[in-house]
Amino acid sequence: MRQKIEKRYPFWRVVIWSAGINILLEFFGLFVIAFVKVPDQTYTVQDVTTVNSLLQFAQGTVFNIIFFYFTLNYFHKLIVQQKQALNYVGYCFLVLVLCAIYFVVSHKCFGTITKNKVPVSTELLIFSTSFVAIILIGLSLLIAYLNSLRDDKKLQKILEIQNLQANYNFLKAQINPHFLHNTLNFFYAKSLPYSEELSEGILTLSEIMRYALSKENAIDGKILLKDEIEHLRNVIKINQLRFSNNLHVIFKVHGAVGEVMMIPFVLITIVENAFKHGDLKNPDYPIDIKLTVVNDSLTFLCRNKKKTGPKELSTGIGLDNTKKRLDMVYATKYTINIIDETDFYTTELIIKKL
Repeated sequence: MRQKIEKRYPFWRVVIWSAGINILLEFFGLFVIAFVKVPDQTYTVQDVTTVNSLLQFAQGTVFNIIFFYFTLNYFHKLIVQQKQALNYVGYCFLVLVLCAIYFVVSHKCFGTITKNKVPVSTELLIFSTSFVAIILIGLSLLIAYLNSLRDDKKLQKILEIQNLQANYNFLKAQINPHFLHNTLNFFYAKSLPYSEELSEGILTLSEIMRYALSKENAIDGKILLKDEIEHLRNVIKINQLRFSNNLHVIFKVHGAVGEVMMIPFVLITIVENAFKHGDLKNPDYPIDIKLTVVNDSLTFLCRNKKKTGPKELSTGIGLDNTKKRLDMVYATKYTINIIDETDFYTTELIIKKL
């Protein structure tokens, strides 16, 4: 598949620059003709302000706009794609021929603007048009090359900044998890003589943090399902400690999960959503979590009774991000069904091939 190169020079920008430069040069020429006295001068201001001259100026401006728009962008494309010299030579020859044709036709149509029209020989016409065309082509190539160098420097600067930021984030990620983990272990050791429940909570929190921050056991972005299940149990446990074991949660696992792998933090997002919006203190309607693994396929069901009273605002970002991650890894091999009833909320995730 060919790489599509975006146009480096927008059409409107080429129009502004080309037209602006042409107008400035035209005014400069008028100034020279009007105020600078040159011996044997045959030009007058009236000569260069006739309808024929203005049409020639307009035609030249349009030509410059079209010429620079296509040559600048094509040279930029050749530079970006690192084409060989033969590509440049071929394109330059084509442009040279087109420019020569344009200048000859333009000369035949508009002729010269001097009072004393002197016939121009074919050799002189070919030489002059070729010379001007080569200058224009060289100018286009020079502009494209210099801007390419500037773009490369900007990109290099951005990459250096991103690299520094990545290194900083890496160091921060290395320092902070170890610091927090060691601190929690310290608190756990200190709390043991005073409160078994507190020390258990600290240890559970330490395990949750270790799982959330550790990437050592990930293989191709996946972890063992048994580790994800253990993480779920720890999250349930820490929430039970928060609410003095008054939460009613049923979590059942069926099937062999020992060597099965999946992407992390998918199941926990569903469970955390149920904890956030569900009524977990009603013993008649506990949150029901079921995980079943059969022949390398997974079914995860989470059903909870909704809270009564004011509803907590939900952005839905967590589930949306989870769906995007599932799309990237499992594509069409998964389905997620959400049943939003009046009193109950059910989420069912089915992954056909883990």
